[in-house]
Amino acid sequence: MILEMAILNVIVGKEKQFETDFKKAEKNISAIKGYLNHTLSKCLEQPNQYALLVNWETLESHTTSFRQSAEYLEWKSLLHHYYDPFPTVEHYVTIS
Repeated sequence: MILEMAILNVIVGKEKQFETDFKKAEKNISAIKGYLNHTLSKCLEQPNQYALLVNWETLESHTTSFRQSAEYLEWKSLLHHYYDPFPTVEHYVTIS
């Protein structure tokens, strides 16, 4: 299993609309082969910051199956304009 982690800094004042659009976008990521589950958490100290954690079967489930899909284009259209700066996405494997 691979954990994808991204810290999402949303433009101040756009948090509620981002949350609404994220709920719409969830169907795009969950439809991908190799997707397991995800969580989106809101930071208490910085209310415009979110942590997105996605569990994938393999790295390629995210980097190929999702990012090269029509679902990703819709995800991107719904969400990418909210980020400033654009998030760094990293992948982790459990070792313990």
